[in-house]
Amino acid sequence: MTAGTGITAQALEQRLRELLQPSHLEVLDESWQHAGHAGADGTGSGTHFRVRIASPLFAGRPRVAQHRLVYDALRDFVDRGLHALAIETL
Repeated sequence: MTAGTGITAQALEQRLRELLQPSHLEVLDESWQHAGHAGADGTGSGTHFRVRIASPLFAGRPRVAQHRLVYDALRDFVDRGLHALAIETL
């Protein structure tokens, strides 16, 4: 867990499972790859994530709308310091 933020892959995964009922979900913390990059907090975790997700809620929606559902589900994490989120909808 990142000091003070509580942003972990597990926390993001839990939120996405609660709100989007995914049939497939991977949440990867890639923060360590961005050391020294804008938004990195020096801990090597909790700032840069990749989400691979499939959800029945995506059916019939364009990709941008699918991504918006993911961003909306994770909005409070962004407000608390999540700097970068790569989304792959399946």
